[in-house]
Amino acid sequence: MRYAVNLVPDDNDTLRVEVPDVPIAHSFGDNVEDALRHGLDAIESAIMIYIDNRQPVPKPRAKGLHYVEIPALTVAKVGLHHEMLRQNLRKADLVRMLGWKPMQVDRLLDLRHGSRLDQLEQAFAALGKRLEIGVKDAA
Repeated sequence: MRYAVNLVPDDNDTLRVEVPDVPIAHSFGDNVEDALRHGLDAIESAIMIYIDNRQPVPKPRAKGLHYVEIPALTVAKVGLHHEMLRQNLRKADLVRMLGWKPMQVDRLLDLRHGSRLDQLEQAFAALGKRLEIGVKDAA
């Protein structure tokens, strides 16, 4: 998952970060590297809002000069969220299916929590899915 970002020079010598596919994500930076780092934080914050509001996370579609790569763990959590939406399940349903405590399921969907992959695999299995990981050449 990588989102195209537009870096727009602002009037205070910073770069404004706009994410066409995630319109609620905005940030800024002092230079390109700083703007892209802040852009990732803005996108992840927006994704958390979508998850909290039980809305689908927009898929990256736009093309651009600059991109923000989303960490693999975040991609897995977004996948779990989308599958729960597809099956019309809430966190409480997943708690019952897994026999876990509510806080454990909350953490699976919290992008700020470093969940273990085996726990995500268990959650996907409870939904009749499996998590696959792939490796690609760097762009």
